[in-house]
Amino acid sequence: MATLLHIDSAVSPQGSASREVTAAFVESWREQHPEGRVVYRDLAATPLPHLSIGAVVAGPEDALRAELAAELAAADAVLIGAPMYNFTISSTLKAWLDHVIITGHNSQEHSVITGRPVTVVASRGGSYAPGTPRESFEFVQNYLEKVLNAMFGVEVDFIVAELTLAHVVPAMAGLIPLAEASRTNARAEAARKAKALAARLAA
Repeated sequence: MATLLHIDSAVSPQGSASREVTAAFVESWREQHPEGRVVYRDLAATPLPHLSIGAVVAGPEDALRAELAAELAAADAVLIGAPMYNFTISSTLKAWLDHVIITGHNSQEHSVITGRPVTVVASRGGSYAPGTPRESFEFVQNYLEKVLNAMFGVEVDFIVAELTLAHVVPAMAGLIPLAEASRTNARAEAARKAKALAARLAA
């Protein structure tokens, strides 16, 4: 029985593109793998504290860090909703990473999840795709790909929903069709990838 660790970090519980797409992923995962287990953390509803010097010194002996590290170690696959705020990830997701990465215990050469699949749903209000004017401002995919690979050696895959502010920013009104297409494609991609991943882990 495979376990999926699902992390959401969008600050809004409603209207969030990343939450919508991660939900589509989980729904497809459950349909394909009904006996599988889903462990869910909503970092907006229950935010983690910032990392303290006491937690750093305690390392794996810190109760919260041990709990988070155990959840990650037990996961056969990880799903992370990572919307962009001010060009990067939310502070709540950064706090989760700071707690769960325990130097000398579960990261780099000590990683116990090397090679495991991590799917990141990245959403952003505009477009930061290669070739766009703001390509160099993209610090969600760039950061998460590097930190997850460098610290855990996992297999990182991204699903991206762009132009999410088109419906609320008047200057972006002409981009609404592209925004809707991006969101629709992201949901479909999430469903397809979850189905394939669940089948792969069940084999």
